[in-house]
This record gives sequence, structure tokens and C-alpha cells, in this order.
Amino acid sequence: MRVTTALQGVVVLDLGQVYNGPYCTHLLRHLGATVVKVEPPSGDPVRWRSDSATSGQAFMMLNAGKRGLRLDLKHPEGKALFLDLVRCADVVVENFAPGALDRLGLDWPTLSQANPRLVLASSSGYGSDGPYSALRGMDVTVQAMTAVLATTGFPDGGPVKAGPALADFGSGVHLACAVLAALFQRERTGLGQRVEVAMQDAVLPSLTSNIAGALEGGPDFPERTGNRHGGLAVVPYNVYPASDGWMAVLCLRDRHWEALCAVMQRPDLAADAALATPSGRVARMDDVDAAISAWTVGSSKDELFRLLQDADIPSAPVRSLHEVIHDPHLRHRGMLQEVGRVIAGPRSSGHRCAWARPRSRSSGRHRCSASTPTRCWVNCCAWTRSGSGSCATQASSRCTGARGTSPSSEPARAGASSVRG
Repeated sequence: MRVTTALQGVVVLDLGQVYNGPYCTHLLRHLGATVVKVEPPSGDPVRWRSDSATSGQAFMMLNAGKRGLRLDLKHPEGKALFLDLVRCADVVVENFAPGALDRLGLDWPTLSQANPRLVLASSSGYGSDGPYSALRGMDVTVQAMTAVLATTGFPDGGPVKAGPALADFGSGVHLACAVLAALFQRERTGLGQRVEVAMQDAVLPSLTSNIAGALEGGPDFPERTGNRHGGLAVVPYNVYPASDGWMAVLCLRDRHWEALCAVMQRPDLAADAALATPSGRVARMDDVDAAISAWTVGSSKDELFRLLQDADIPSAPVRSLHEVIHDPHLRHRGMLQEVGRVIAGPRSSGHRCAWARPRSRSSGRHRCSASTPTRCWVNCCAWTRSGSGSCATQASSRCTGARGTSPSSEPARAGASSVRG
């Protein structure tokens, strides 16, 4: 077999919901894995946000290209069917509340006994142990518990949620890294393992500037710094008014400051010894911001962007969502693509069928049967129809399972940049 992608032949069962787990499997799919999204009878909660036939843009952005089925894991046969799939899979990804899989009878010892080569990747708000482990975690609550809300906004205002769902997506990236590390280790040991990512752990490193400022600035250091640097350590670093919007400008190095003074035609600022060093500019950040604002307000965003980029000064116009959605660069990079109309599982009129047990482990073929009590929905656009009344999948050739001792019941943890086995 000619290998064309990094994860070609890897089968991932996606029990993820909302953004965290689904983004992890979205990344794995882009690396070549075959991802099967397993949804409860009610479907992924993100589907509920839309009444459209395609379950909404948010669902499709993270789940397009995955295969899909609906399976009731609380039903004994549903659980048995899932264990059959586990024997054919390489990875299971889930972001249920801690203990949910255990209550379903699908704990790590059970899954690893069914397939010793399996990697179980779990993510939750605060991890599987520690004082907060039992707390429910969603993006905004993790932001609240990790000082993201406290550090977002202006000093004279209240805490503000970060615009993007950074806890969900940041932890999804960490979880994908943990899966890749576990698969790499499996190549050496022949065994799978359990890895986990706490959303709070994944978010914390992003507060590096803020935490450094608090530790170095003492008890009077402001938690919320508006659009200024989180640690108030870089000046200029702000969003400045333009004649038709706003411009983000920062000077990380002295040469950036010198170039900015030249672009603004302010030789007096360039000659001011008190502003020649980073600490000097920090001490007079109000004066620096006022001088830059007085210059930017008289020009358009496009004009400012051209001048600043020509001078190699880090800068960008503040753009709207509409502008970003139609950004030709993102289209060129493939980050935004038109995929056409997609029929999408539980909320649509897709092919309704029930999964029976595989007739043979090697074929991976599952026959539709209306008499089977455990029902599922299958995406006709994702699953290959093998003829009237049946669905065919390309199952792993390793469905007979691997031999060897069961891996440890203790999860490895993917923190800021590592996986601990």
C-alpha cells in the first residue's frame, strides 16, 4: 500500500462533542486518519443550535469528511457494538465529564482488554484527578477558572470572555498532540495507552505574559490591560484609531520603534533618550500611545497598513468576521473551502439503519437490520453503500486485535508541550 498521508490506515472513533474532542479528530482526519463520529441518540449538542437540514455551519466546519453513526451506548447491545468497533480501531477520543465512560461500562481496563493497542484520548475541564476533577467544564467556565476573563477587558471595566473558544480549541490541539505521541510510542512498544488533557492545563500557558507581569509587578499590577501587552512589558503595543477603523501596532524591538518614528516623521521621539529603551517606553506608555494615535487617526487602515508593512513594523488592520470569511489568503491556504451541500446525520433525512455485528472481522461489513433494537443514523455522504439494505466500511485489517499485556490504567497527560507516560 502506498502511504500518502501521515495517519493513513489509522481508524479513530470520535465520541467527542461540541468543540474540544471534535476539533482534535478534525485535525487527525486532516492528517489522513479515518474518523468515525459516534453520536448519542439525540446527536451532538452542536446540532441543536440550528434547524437547518445540514445541522448548522458550526457542526459541519468540524465534522465534514468524517464518517458517522448514532449509537445508544446506554443500551447493552449498543455497548457491545461499540466494543466491536473498538477492536477494529486505533484511537478513541472522548471529552465527556470525568467518569462518564466508567458509568457506561466502557472504562479504560475494558477498552484496553478489547484492544491492547488502543489509544484512549480523554479531555475534560480539569482532568481526572485533583480538587476540581468532578467539576463540569465548558469553554467559558474554564476561562473563568483560569483568569482568562479576569485578564480580558479594560482596567475600568468588568471581566470579559475571550471572543474565540480558546479553551475548547486549545485543548483540542493538545489532545491531538497527545494522540500522535501515543501512536508513536505504540510503534516502539506495541501497546496503546490512555492520555488526557485538561482544558485548564491547556489554557494556562497562554497567560505567560500576564502571569509574568503579576509576579514582577506586585499586588498593584492591573489584571486587565485592555489592548495593551498583557504584562505591560512592550510599548507601543495597542490598537490605534484610523480614519475608517482601527490598527494594531507593536514595536517588539528598538529598530521597530526607530522605524515607526521615521514613518510618523517624528524625529523628536527618535531623539528622546528616555524612549530609546523598552523600559523607558513602558514608563511613558501613555505619551507613546497618544503620539501614535494622533498620527494614525488621520489615515485609512489600508494606507497605514502599507506604510507600516513597508517599514517592517508589526501591524495589522482590525478586520471584521465578514472580511475574514472572504479573505483570499485563507482561501488560498485552504483554511476556508466551499464544500457544497452536505447531508448530515441525525438531524437530516439521511439513510436510517441499524448496525448488526460484523459478519467477519476482516471484512468490516455491517448489515442493516430493522429488527435490531439499537438504531443508528448513517451519513449517506460518508458511508459507502454496498447495496440494498447494507452499509460497507473500510475497517482496519487489524480487527483481530493485538496480543500483549494490557497497558497501564494511569493516563499520560498532555500539558503545555509534553506527554508523560
